[in-house]
Amino acid sequence: RSILQMSNNLDQLYRTVIMDHYKKPRNKGVLEGSNVAIEMNNPTCGDRIHLTLKLNDGVVEDAKFDGEGCSISMSSASMMTQIVKGKKLDEALELAGIFSKMMLGEDFDDEKYDLGDVEALQGVAKFPARIKCATLAWKAMEKGVNNEKK
Repeated sequence: RSILQMSNNLDQLYRTVIMDHYKKPRNKGVLEGSNVAIEMNNPTCGDRIHLTLKLNDGVVEDAKFDGEGCSISMSSASMMTQIVKGKKLDEALELAGIFSKMMLGEDFDDEKYDLGDVEALQGVAKFPARIKCATLAWKAMEKGVNNEKK
């Protein structure tokens, strides 16, 4: 099989993962008993997110999101809430940094971090106009965690 065929198969797999999170979002809704609530939007395309987090003793105990937007922003929010649950605040921020690098097309240490479904968003780096869609939920999480750490 050619590299092009393998690349096309990977792109197809990634699209399938993204659409799965879009159609069946994980952690959608508003978290009762949250101690962090962040609203963010992307005015260029109308994506809007309301992120609620329950931070306890330096750990992201729970995370939910609500909002509306394109498949990339909503699936990214779904994936982000999944991966940060149970993580220490510093780990959650480090993951956000890795995600930002991934959106810039930079490599990351996939031995140290298993990003799971989040890796499906790697292809977004090829579409600069869509990067803000993918990073919206992550920026909201960073803001919420940093506010809590202060």
